Amino acid sequence: MSGPDTSYYLATVPERELGFGPLRGPVAASVCVVGGGFAGLNTALGLAERGVRDVVLLESERVGFGASGRNGGFVFGGFSRGEDSLLQDLGPERARLLYSGTTDAVELIRARTDRYAIDCDRVDAGVLWANWFRDPQVLRERQHLLEQQFGVHWEWMPRERLRSLVHTQRYHDGLFEPRAFHFHPLKYARGIARAAMAQGVAIHEQTPAVALERAGPGWRVRTPEGVVEADLVVLACGGYLAGLRAEVDAGVLPIATYVMVTQPLGARLDDVMTTRAAVYDTRFAFDYYRPLPDTRLLWGGRISVLDRSPAEVEAVLYRDMLKVFPQLDGVRIDHAWSGLMSYARHQMPQIGAIDDGLWLAQAFGGHGVAPTTFAGELLASAIANGDPRWRELSDYGLVSAIKPVGFVGAQLSYWWAEFKDEWKDRVERARAG
Repeated sequence: MSGPDTSYYLATVPERELGFGPLRGPVAASVCVVGGGFAGLNTALGLAERGVRDVVLLESERVGFGASGRNGGFVFGGFSRGEDSLLQDLGPERARLLYSGTTDAVELIRARTDRYAIDCDRVDAGVLWANWFRDPQVLRERQHLLEQQFGVHWEWMPRERLRSLVHTQRYHDGLFEPRAFHFHPLKYARGIARAAMAQGVAIHEQTPAVALERAGPGWRVRTPEGVVEADLVVLACGGYLAGLRAEVDAGVLPIATYVMVTQPLGARLDDVMTTRAAVYDTRFAFDYYRPLPDTRLLWGGRISVLDRSPAEVEAVLYRDMLKVFPQLDGVRIDHAWSGLMSYARHQMPQIGAIDDGLWLAQAFGGHGVAPTTFAGELLASAIANGDPRWRELSDYGLVSAIKPVGFVGAQLSYWWAEFKDEWKDRVERARAG
């Protein structure tokens, strides 16, 4: 695995202690949350906001260590599973309810950055979905589906307008999601942690949970130097599996994705893009990127079962960047890193009760910022108020990822989708002469 010290996010977070340090000795808790990423942090904060006391959160590394502190920083609605599939799975009413949960989460994230004065480099400039292909059908169909079935309007972006904002001949038309934004995810994670601590949540970093066992009507969570006696436990470990319950770890594939950040570009940033929106494209194996406040360009993409070194990440992504922006040839890359996401076979989060007093939030895939916030709200409301809304996700349960065969299948599926994208691109280019 690439070292976390290569991350731009870590390099730009002020160095100061967070939390109560490693747990030492026994403590009692009403709820013990295992995992200091977005899912765990939002659950803990949601519980505190609802008046639940004696909440303890355990993080094996530092808050935001995993995907929550390494992702692209896009904040927008939806899940990894497409909206058309949600409709087929659930019907229009339930599909719309779940999708609305994620768009509500976008607004909650925005509100929390204001309410708790979280300085996370928030850029309210929307997100562009740029068409890699000439055929506009995929854009028209999705725009219509979102409008008619989900009550969400993405603005049409004609090719000429898109190219005036994103200076590449690579794209054709696009769709613009105006309510979306982008931010520094690690600063946000640490801000949410501080907000939770201010309301009484005890956060213990560098405290791995090493065992989980029944203790009367509740649970006992053991750590290297302590133990938490809890009424309830929430497992929110994502792609960094804790080894506490075999069926939980078996339910996800930890899949790597890659990110790099350029040197400060100064005025050259406007040679690349004059919008401050974040951008991703319509391929299955899409690029995603966004301008940073210090004029750098953050660039991400690819998924793989391989967690590559920073040098390998840079080499792969640099080639991808130059396919879109050849004018950036020669630009220095200052940071490159990878991180693990948790994917379920059904491409949806696994959220809910899996045993008496044992709750789960994982498998947010490559689309997790808003869904993890949604999950935190569902679990906090369920635990504090008996809210049954989490059951709307019961169709997407804790199914086996069929490891190790699942890793092979995931990689082959990705390569096949990548091949289809490349073939479609070649065919279109040949037809265009």
